[in-house]
Amino acid sequence: MITEKSLTSLQQAYPNLLEIDANLDRLIRRIELLSYVNPLNIEKEKNHFFASKYSYEPHFKYPKLKFDPYKLHRLFYSQRLERISDPALRNLYTEIIYYYANMVQCIKTIGNGKEFYYNSLRIYGTPTEKDVQNAKFILHFEDEPATAEMEKVFSPEDAKRYFEDFAKSYDFPFHIKYATHISADAMVSNATKTLLIKRNAKFSQNQLLTLANHEIGVHLVTTFNGLLQPLKIFSNGFPKNVETQEGLAVFSEYMSGALTLKRLKELSYRVLASDSLIKGYSFCDTFDLIHNQYKLNKHEAFGITLRAHRGGGFTKDRLYLSGLKKIYKRYQKGESLDTLLSGKVSLNYLDDIAYMKRLGLANEISFNNHAYAKKTLDNDKLDFILNNLK
Repeated sequence: MITEKSLTSLQQAYPNLLEIDANLDRLIRRIELLSYVNPLNIEKEKNHFFASKYSYEPHFKYPKLKFDPYKLHRLFYSQRLERISDPALRNLYTEIIYYYANMVQCIKTIGNGKEFYYNSLRIYGTPTEKDVQNAKFILHFEDEPATAEMEKVFSPEDAKRYFEDFAKSYDFPFHIKYATHISADAMVSNATKTLLIKRNAKFSQNQLLTLANHEIGVHLVTTFNGLLQPLKIFSNGFPKNVETQEGLAVFSEYMSGALTLKRLKELSYRVLASDSLIKGYSFCDTFDLIHNQYKLNKHEAFGITLRAHRGGGFTKDRLYLSGLKKIYKRYQKGESLDTLLSGKVSLNYLDDIAYMKRLGLANEISFNNHAYAKKTLDNDKLDFILNNLK
């Protein structure tokens, strides 16, 4: 944890760095991408799509921007990085500015088809051939038999109580709110330190365990660890942090015993849906791939397709499976995950963070993931799959 005395010392040693970091914090907190890319009329368009027997191309509406993209771009590029005397730190903050300037451009073009898609590619990339092969490998396995834990019988109010009880073992203050316009059943808003629960969702027992370990055990843990760092970039997010952060979150599901083959298949469908974008598939084409060719039920297939096509083509979902693979392999080698929980950081920047620790610009974590301490259940099939991902 950063103390007032140590912060004063850092301000004296790195005044320009901390000033630029604070400037960027004020800019970045205004541009949470997920708050803009989730459509406002999902249910209406879903009903229209099903009524058309899957031939209607949905027309989604999105929230209005609460900032001026041109002004925000100008403010990002007006930062006087030459005042950061340390070359390594100057290079890091140059990459940070490029990353968030791209994100502004991405948000600006939400709903503009290919323009948004190409901006999305700059931030999230597209599935590699190995990613697609891994997804198809997972989908070859037979579905597990349904159990009582998989039945969706819990309400959003039940979920709220469950998450509140789960969070008692984590000593940080966060909010839980209901939301209508989110594509996931639950998600964390990093900017407001809030766990959002979809108002009309139903949850299974396993899903509650999954979401608790994913959203609270990782996404909120990294939010609050990041807030306790000397530099705001730890809580706002390093460039390319999504793959690492989602990998950690799904790995938390695995260690807690919540991860199932069904969940792995869901992540695999997301890869194939993301891959369909680069092939020029329409919404109907991607839905046909997931529902008719891979036989996923129509409601889940719609959700997978929506997540990939929202905004005009959103490839973030392709990173969950590759992120899990990288974190699992790190765990198998006995390498610590602590630094990766120190904020919204990325595997790509571990050397930079180690350097920042030596300078006193990064701290050890205050909150850990409880599931990481000991694997809860053994699942030979999941272990076999994870050990054989390319």
